[in-house]
Amino acid sequence: MITSEEIKRRLWDGATELRGSMDASRYKDYMLGLMFYKFLSDKTLETFKSTAGLGQIPETELVDEYTKARADYGVELDKMIQDVLGYYVIPEHLYQTWLKDINTGDFEVQKVTDALNNFERTIAVTGDSDDFKGLFSSSTLDLTDTALGSNLNERSKNIKALILLFADLNMVALQKGDVLGDAYEYLIGQFAMESGKKAGEFYTPRQVSEVMAQIAAKTSNIKSIYDPTVGSGSLLLTVKKHLGKDVQKDLQYYGQEKNTATYNLTRMNLLLHGIRPEKMTIKNGDTLSQDWPEDPEQPNEGILFDAVVMNPPYSAKNWNKAGLKVSDPRFEVAGVLPPDSKGDFAFLLHGLFHLGQNGTMAIVLPHGVLFRGGAEGEIRQRLLDKNQIDTIIGLPSNLFTNTGIPVVVMILKKNRELTAPVLLIDASNSFIKIGKQNVLQEKDIAKIVDTYVSRGEIPEYSHLATREEIIDNGYNMNIPRYIEAVNNDIVQDVDAHLLGGIPKKNIDDLQVLQASVSDLLSASMKELRPNYVELTKPVAELMNEILSDKRILNKSEQLKTKVTEYIVRYWDILRHIDKDTNLAILMENMLLEIKNMLAAFDYIDIYDGYQIIAEIWKQSLTHDTELIAASDFYTVGRTREPNMVTKGSGNNKREEQDGWVGAIVPNDLIAKRLYSVELVEIENKKLRIAEMEAELTELIEAAKVEDSDEYTALYDVLKKNDDGVAQDSFENKAIKAELKNRAKGTYEYDLLKKAEKLITDKLSLNKAVKAEEKELKEKIEERILVLADEEIDSYVYEKWFGTTVELMIDLVTQPLKEELNTLEMLHNRYSQTLSAIELEIETLEKAFESLLSELVVE
Repeated sequence: MITSEEIKRRLWDGATELRGSMDASRYKDYMLGLMFYKFLSDKTLETFKSTAGLGQIPETELVDEYTKARADYGVELDKMIQDVLGYYVIPEHLYQTWLKDINTGDFEVQKVTDALNNFERTIAVTGDSDDFKGLFSSSTLDLTDTALGSNLNERSKNIKALILLFADLNMVALQKGDVLGDAYEYLIGQFAMESGKKAGEFYTPRQVSEVMAQIAAKTSNIKSIYDPTVGSGSLLLTVKKHLGKDVQKDLQYYGQEKNTATYNLTRMNLLLHGIRPEKMTIKNGDTLSQDWPEDPEQPNEGILFDAVVMNPPYSAKNWNKAGLKVSDPRFEVAGVLPPDSKGDFAFLLHGLFHLGQNGTMAIVLPHGVLFRGGAEGEIRQRLLDKNQIDTIIGLPSNLFTNTGIPVVVMILKKNRELTAPVLLIDASNSFIKIGKQNVLQEKDIAKIVDTYVSRGEIPEYSHLATREEIIDNGYNMNIPRYIEAVNNDIVQDVDAHLLGGIPKKNIDDLQVLQASVSDLLSASMKELRPNYVELTKPVAELMNEILSDKRILNKSEQLKTKVTEYIVRYWDILRHIDKDTNLAILMENMLLEIKNMLAAFDYIDIYDGYQIIAEIWKQSLTHDTELIAASDFYTVGRTREPNMVTKGSGNNKREEQDGWVGAIVPNDLIAKRLYSVELVEIENKKLRIAEMEAELTELIEAAKVEDSDEYTALYDVLKKNDDGVAQDSFENKAIKAELKNRAKGTYEYDLLKKAEKLITDKLSLNKAVKAEEKELKEKIEERILVLADEEIDSYVYEKWFGTTVELMIDLVTQPLKEELNTLEMLHNRYSQTLSAIELEIETLEKAFESLLSELVVE
């Protein structure tokens, strides 16, 4: 079975290889459009097979049966399929027909164009027909575009390659497991990263979508959801993911998108994620110029939604081209129009207008909306006076591919009590850097959402701002006004620098040490003078005492017991999952349970523990559980997968198979456990090769720099470039020739023989290593197929949970070590007093004067 991760990788590698120099934001329309057409063709064939009562038959036979049936029943068959799907694809326009034409040499680009154009005519004329109209318009999929090739032959070659990319994928089967939708969403995200600034037109980064979606899903009873700047639809789909299956069945999706190509992308994305046409209402239009959607039963009244989510264009200029007035129902609540130069509040007010009384709205905005004055200041004050701003979450800069500015997620509600405080969360320092982008980790998302739900105050992270505070700050909601910025620097103490000693207040601030081992901490110090102490032992010695103290060891042992019980329980569950197991819920349960378990221990960062489990899912479980669910644990344990490696570069970049790897059992673990002797032998040979290379390097360097007759012979046999400059390797043939010119027993002869032997032995060892590695690789590949159940248990357990207990126990000692490092820094900072430095200077000056007096001037 091919996993979702493998499909994603294969499709993206194919896209990278095929698109050449075409802009990613344009190529995505062709790739994703043809991928969707393959889905439509597969759905047509699947529906025909079900209608005709055909069993499992090869796809080529199925196409033949469909062709015959249509010749016999014509319009009647079309209508049957259309009634089920809302459309149909005729046999000559099937994706499978294109593939057949490619194989027989009859492929023509015009046939693809004709098929895409004809699809519009096969759509049922119903209320849902708009969901399929215009999906393949020439403005989106122009197969005559010279970017696909400068001439018809080039375009034909590139389009054929793209069609073949999806040839063996059964889109219907992939859709049932959410694999197809996930792959589609992954490709959109990858294209977004490649598209740079253009990405903002169609994509919200996954981690930002997660924050917004989880908050919306946790705080509203959702039956309908609306995204006024829907882009690719990723925000709608992320909210869906966090709702129960029963809720998803009845959920109504609304969205509007100005860009036609992106509007088409949205519809395809939702349909591929299994959303029924009757459940989605997506419009191609300008959200601000004219209000939509309106309630058909109440003109000028907008439809209200349980959840509104949006990531609008930031500070859109000239947004009011339609000449809207403050009397527009959407803006009446503000009493003033947002400035024409910045459309941020225009989008916010539009979304708020469509928010139900008990609903939740989440919107991404630039930081400026928190503090800018003028009309925006008036709007902000009006919203705060009505207490409709529920929460403001400050995110890190550089999260988006299209802008480096920091953004905020603002949560709005209409049903808040007037006295309820506004929650502010400063998550601007919660990220890791991957390449050029800052990224929220799973633990960062979890902490934001947990803080939102609990509405707790955390120093330097979150604060509940009262109405009085907000008024005192002039309705300026800039986060630093309410939350002190994280500052790990400890203020310098002048007295300590002058007279020595560590300030007692700094020792009192070592909260974990004070709470855990205050007696050991006190015993390691003595008072130097009031409010200042000095260490009586090295910090390294104190650290050993603390980490070996019974209290710390007991705490570590208690945690070890709990974590081991947790692993044993989930180890059993993970080995017995099947096709009915909801893997998303299983992962969520594992993450929630570890968080709750760690919360029982003081001074442990529960979110670091959360991230440990999240990484296990990311690195192993997401892939492995998908395979196990489709088969069973031990069968998959004895299954091999092709080991695909990337070779070549540029236009010659390609994927090739390089042997086999265990589907879930790592080859390196098999090698380590079963073939340790062979590994040691290979490693020893590699070490000897490294030694030989070092010896050769010494000879080469000596030949380059030594100005003597002995090394002239070596210099003469170095490889030279076209300019005659010596290179970093010997010419083996030249060594043999030079040996004939040198007398045996001379130093020059011995050096040449040494170089020759090193080269010969190194080549021989390299050859032996390659042969032994090949033999070992083949042994492992065969061994995978006959692994015993006990071996599979042992190897997979080590792969999944081999280091988990140790990593969790580190959570106990980590804060202690951090504070001990702070203690050592304080000791070093104040260990040299001003008087000591002055004394040292005086001593050095005297020594210098003594030396001067000893100098004799001749």
